[in-house]
Parts: sequence; C-alpha cells; structure tokens
Amino acid sequence: MKKKKKKRQQSTETCLCGTKQSYANCCGVYLDGLKPAPSAEALMRSRYSAYVLKNADYLLKTWHPETRPAHLDFSDNPAWLRLKILETLAGQAEAVLGSVHFIAFYKINGQAQKMEENSSFEKMNGQWFYVQAAS
Repeated sequence: MKKKKKKRQQSTETCLCGTKQSYANCCGVYLDGLKPAPSAEALMRSRYSAYVLKNADYLLKTWHPETRPAHLDFSDNPAWLRLKILETLAGQAEAVLGSVHFIAFYKINGQAQKMEENSSFEKMNGQWFYVQAAS
C-alpha cells in the first residue's frame, strides 16, 4: 500500500489554525517538534493544522494513550477550510485538565459542512494530550 505524502505548510504563510500568526511562529513549532503546545487550546489549534496537513504522526503523538487509535486513515479526509474556537475552559500552562469548544468548517464532495465539538485534554508529564470529544 502506497503511503500518502504529507502536505507541507510554508513557514511564512499564515497559520492554518486561524490565529493570523505565521505558521512558523504558531503551529509549526509544535508540529515540527521544537516544543510542546503550552495549553489545551494551542494543542487543539495544532491538531487542526495537523489534520489539514494530514500529519498522522503528530496527531497520534498528541492523542492520549488511553483513547489513541492504532492508526489514522486520511482516504476520505475532507478539505478543511477554517477553525473557530468558541470557548476554552481551563487548559492553561498550570492546569492539568482543559476543554476546547470549537467548530471546524470543511468541504466534502463539494458541499460545505461543519463539525462542532467540545474536546477534552489532559496534561501528563508536562505535555498536553487530546483525550476525546466530550458530551
């Protein structure tokens, strides 16, 4: 089976997560492994960028070990358009738990769609991990 090539984001381009910062100064430092995301929201934003770039390695690395899937399949991955953060609860540098309520907009088969989720995060050994979609 041929492995799909990951997309690359140019370091000078505006970050995919919607912060208006350059990719290099935003999610790029996390996806390139230069430092861990400092908050639950930063991890959420970087994971959105990883989905856009089809970076399964980063997504799996930042997924909580108790809920992490064995692998990710991007064969039906939609065209991600933008991310809107609605609310962040806790999840700052000194916290251990946090949640991020967001909407991700995308297109699939030419139809505009949106996915709304409230994601939970946990910090272990100084690193934030995505746990699961919370109800």
